[in-house]
Amino acid sequence: MLTISQLASYAGVTVRAVRHYHAKGLLPEPERDHSGYRRYDAHAVVELVRIRTLADAGVPLARVRELLAAGEEDFRAAVADIDRRLRAEIRQRQRHRERIAQLAAGDSLALPPEAVAYLDRLRELGLPDPMIEGERDAWILVAAQHPEHMPFYMKMKQQQLDDPATVDLHRELAAMIEWEADDPRVAAVGDRLVASFEAAAAEGWEHHDQEMTDELAKLLDALFLGSVPVARRLLARLEERGWRGWTKLERISPR
Repeated sequence: MLTISQLASYAGVTVRAVRHYHAKGLLPEPERDHSGYRRYDAHAVVELVRIRTLADAGVPLARVRELLAAGEEDFRAAVADIDRRLRAEIRQRQRHRERIAQLAAGDSLALPPEAVAYLDRLRELGLPDPMIEGERDAWILVAAQHPEHMPFYMKMKQQQLDDPATVDLHRELAAMIEWEADDPRVAAVGDRLVASFEAAAAEGWEHHDQEMTDELAKLLDALFLGSVPVARRLLARLEERGWRGWTKLERISPR
């Protein structure tokens, strides 16, 4: 006859597990002997091993009792049912792992490869994180609404970064993010932007951003206005110089 510790050791479980199986009604609890100890026989070891085997296989304890008492045919059917459930759980966990991998992938979670490459190039140019984060959030909005246009947009943005003057302008815009709302330097930045607009117009550059919906343009403008303190003054300066808008830029008559 075995003590509870010996029983647990034979079956490869803990004493706590044995007591848990007692509480669940899976393993009968023997009467105490004259010394006050519970003693277990070989049959208890066999039953405990069967319980442990089923539990280790992923069988819910609520079904272990059913399987222990089932006939051969019912046992096979129950095991097949449990197997189907486990395979469904494995598929679900695999989807969770894929989702976690996407989260770990950073920018590629919500952006196509060409947009990730563009953001990586901004980092290579040494542009600060606040600007790159703003670009990322803006392109996430665009990609959600116009995924078919993203290859063209990103090709255009990459070509712009081939121009040293454009890169310098990006650096100035990046620095501008940290300026106070009344910073007087914003006028000079606005003038540089207007000069770039005029040069692009002279070369016949088309404003493909006009293909965006007004609703998306408003979202992008709101993102800019909400994250850059001098944004409103910059837009006012652009309008003074004959250009209106930020996302959907248009030429107007200067004041």
